[in-house]
Amino acid sequence: MHASKIFGEDAVAEVDFDFSPFLKRYKDGRIERLLRSPPVAASENPRANRGVATRDVVIDHSTGVSARLFLPSRAAKAAGNRRLPLVVYIHGGSFCTESAFCRTYHGYATSLAASAGALVVSVEYRLAPEHPIPAAYDDAWSALKWVASFADPWLADYADPARTFLAGDSAGGNIAYHTAVRASQDDGLELGVDIEGMAIVHPYFWGAERLPSEEVWDGAAVFPAYGVDWLWPFVTAGQASNDDPRLNPPEEEIASLTCRRVLVAVAEKDTLRERGCRLLDRFSDYYARTATGGEATLVESEGEDHGFHLYSPLRATSRRLMENIVRFINQPPKPMILGVPRRPFMDVFDYGMNMKRRCSDSTTTTCSMAYATSKIGGPKKNYGLFSGAVWPTNKQAYKGPAAAAAFAGTRHLIKNMW
Repeated sequence: MHASKIFGEDAVAEVDFDFSPFLKRYKDGRIERLLRSPPVAASENPRANRGVATRDVVIDHSTGVSARLFLPSRAAKAAGNRRLPLVVYIHGGSFCTESAFCRTYHGYATSLAASAGALVVSVEYRLAPEHPIPAAYDDAWSALKWVASFADPWLADYADPARTFLAGDSAGGNIAYHTAVRASQDDGLELGVDIEGMAIVHPYFWGAERLPSEEVWDGAAVFPAYGVDWLWPFVTAGQASNDDPRLNPPEEEIASLTCRRVLVAVAEKDTLRERGCRLLDRFSDYYARTATGGEATLVESEGEDHGFHLYSPLRATSRRLMENIVRFINQPPKPMILGVPRRPFMDVFDYGMNMKRRCSDSTTTTCSMAYATSKIGGPKKNYGLFSGAVWPTNKQAYKGPAAAAAFAGTRHLIKNMW
């Protein structure tokens, strides 16, 4: 779900449904897509695309599901006998716009492949309303099964099955999550690959009841809550409402996931922010309760709104978001252990010493079953690392001073000021 404008209210006489700035549906059945990025052709010459070769493949001729592969030539040569991480990427666009072949997502997948040294498979799935949900879910699953077959020569020669990641943004984040769920259940028994991790940026999750941060729209956020309310009934052809569990995953579904690491990125001004935080909260709670060694990472971009990294990729916050995703993909597959930094640091508000005392006296897994929260942006290039087994039980506030109070005693903030 991306946009540079807010939802419009003007309607033309022949318009049946106005879902600006994404599309309009006319009474005669025509669909006019308003948010469109021009297509970019693939090229197997890496010099034509910042050192990344690209190639298109058809996955399912009956449905038209296809994908664009992104192979970073420098990483492929440097790897030698080692194989590259494999990222199956699912684009956003409110389930009804954009494409793996458009300039926006071609550029982003190119940057991801080059920065992470990963083979990226960007999925071209069918769009609503012509193909309502669950078509996009089915197409993403078909793409993952095709990837797991390693029938393509690039996959066979370069991809590491042990380092397979699902990733996506906005609506694509929702699709990536449900693809991971399917891979963890009976459908995934014969898949042949395990999903090492999932990275979802500004993911689309919602619900019938508003959360506190969704009650008031400041007039500046890309998506007002009332606009988000319209989306799911529209892309499901009226077959589902906002109380659909596909928008608010049940606990047993989260517990079924077999991927060992999860990254959720949110933007401070995004209407979907609190939903993303709460999803990460539930992953962290599950990992802590079960002592499975899973890792949940939250990355928040201060002062930014939904999809900012796609439209301003050279911005400092966009670069840092990419750095976090690259680090997530390339780090060793084991739980992150946070402690007091070895390098000199300024102990703001005595958080560091408090953490040291708490960890040395603790008989719980608070320090070893930790997950990290990176705060991107702000006036200085600082990163806040929160360590704790679980999020606070008070879920009413996820931003501002109230959030700092809610985290006290369960999570520890270390400001590294060097």
